[in-house]
Amino acid sequence: MPARPTASPAAPPQPFRWNLATSAGAGPDRLGTLTEGAPPVRLRYLPSLTECAAKVLARSDGADLCFVGRSLDSMYDLLTGAFEGSSWEGRLLRLPVSCTSDQGWTPPMRARFREHLAAAGLDPYALARRKRPVALVDVVFRGNTFDTLHRALAGWIEESREPWPVIRRKLRYVGVTQRGRTSPGHWRWQQDASRPWVRTLPAGHVVNVSLDPGTWSWFGDHQPKVHSSFPAVRWFDEDAADPWYHPSLPAALTESLALVAAGRTRVVRDDLVRALGREPGFAGREVRALAAALRRR
Repeated sequence: MPARPTASPAAPPQPFRWNLATSAGAGPDRLGTLTEGAPPVRLRYLPSLTECAAKVLARSDGADLCFVGRSLDSMYDLLTGAFEGSSWEGRLLRLPVSCTSDQGWTPPMRARFREHLAAAGLDPYALARRKRPVALVDVVFRGNTFDTLHRALAGWIEESREPWPVIRRKLRYVGVTQRGRTSPGHWRWQQDASRPWVRTLPAGHVVNVSLDPGTWSWFGDHQPKVHSSFPAVRWFDEDAADPWYHPSLPAALTESLALVAAGRTRVVRDDLVRALGREPGFAGREVRALAAALRRR
């Protein structure tokens, strides 16, 4: 029988990120002068992001969402505002590490990665006992990050002897890809023969949501971020959990604040509900419950 952990593991040092919304009764962090000097925010991509976020919610079948890395911090911020004060508080999670490849990882790095997974509730014991599924969400170019994640999870699950038939029903992956051709012969990362792990999960548990190339590139390549990238070589840095003060921080924080504020508005929440309603997954009970949570705000 698998052994129950004796205590909840302490979270390892992770990049500091200001809390920009009310959560669990605690208000947002006070930012003082940190946003001074930022240029005006123009969220031209807001309609595209809103539609994409709704599709992520629907195609994950109402699972808890765990955002990997920092590329989709904007979606996290928007949904944090949209679900603020609702029953969905606490169901938006983050795994703020960069793990595009595990080649060259030392044993301490692999152990530290498990600590990061556990801090996000992704250790085998927790996965086997989750009430709801969890969907790992990230931008996808080739799919290497999801390869690394699933390889680490599968090895840990096998080692722990937690029940894979149970866990496989709790685990989902949602890749946000650049919108391209929709022909049947178009290459899709999850259909690549080099990814047999995809077929170990139930049908529909590894899905894509497309985003226009300009917005996808902004989030993945060019957008100023609140915290720095966090690859394995930084996981043991003494200052890993310190705030990252950099010239683009005012712009990054201002954009994040604007997205949280946009998510709070009735207009954006109504747009989310309408986009949810256009998805086939809206027939599911969990997705309809999402729409109800957005309407009640």
